[in-house]
Amino acid sequence: MGRPYYCAILEGCCVFTPTCGESILLREGDFLLVPAADDFVMSALEPKGPDDSATSTTFLPRNEVRHGRQSGPPDVRLLVGHCVFGSPDAALLVSLLPQRVHIRGEKRLTTLVQLVRDESLEMRPARDVVLARLLEVLLIEALRSAAETQASPGLLRGLADERLASALRQMHEKPAQPWTIASLAKIAALSRSAFFERFQCAVGVPPMSYLLAWRMALAKSLLRREEGSIAAIAERVGYRSASTFSVAFTRHVGMAPTRYAREREAPPQP
Repeated sequence: MGRPYYCAILEGCCVFTPTCGESILLREGDFLLVPAADDFVMSALEPKGPDDSATSTTFLPRNEVRHGRQSGPPDVRLLVGHCVFGSPDAALLVSLLPQRVHIRGEKRLTTLVQLVRDESLEMRPARDVVLARLLEVLLIEALRSAAETQASPGLLRGLADERLASALRQMHEKPAQPWTIASLAKIAALSRSAFFERFQCAVGVPPMSYLLAWRMALAKSLLRREEGSIAAIAERVGYRSASTFSVAFTRHVGMAPTRYAREREAPPQP
């Protein structure tokens, strides 16, 4: 899985072309977040002449890097970066996010980008701490903006729906509850059929499939941290017996919970 990649267009314009999918024209003021970026190309809007065929990379003062022609005004100036997920279960979140988050003309994002740029260029006290917090807010704001603008199904669309968000919060906060379509629909103030269809349309998976994935992600985290026996972990994530939990975990993860915990404890081989 690729790393989360983001860029803000400070000046000019360019074309973002992923390995799979359509190209996107990026203009000044745009913000692009790719939750799992693999291979992609950033290119100029217009093809260059033969004199521009030779490209090079130069590292400039103030943490700037220039690619391509080394003279004349640049075609585009970008603020770029990537993030590292702290959890091995990041695949669950990434699978529920849009493939790309493209925000255009959002003033709050523009302000945050400017703050990040200013902070990155100065050597003020606690610079790294401030940058880390600014970047967290920047990415949260991008995802929040995307919830209102993205058309593709995913967790963002689910959380943007007030009724579905209530059910999602309860699943997240109380995974041990014996949730059913009926009980979740009641929280969302919808009929069972309306809730099921609305959830699947917004999130992209049926409610019980999402709940299973969430429970398994929590179980893997508890197993890695050795927080209790298999029976105790089973109860914490909504299973009445260790055997039922083990069957579900093995089917979902591909190995038994005891083996999963043992392999995560094993030291890396030289």
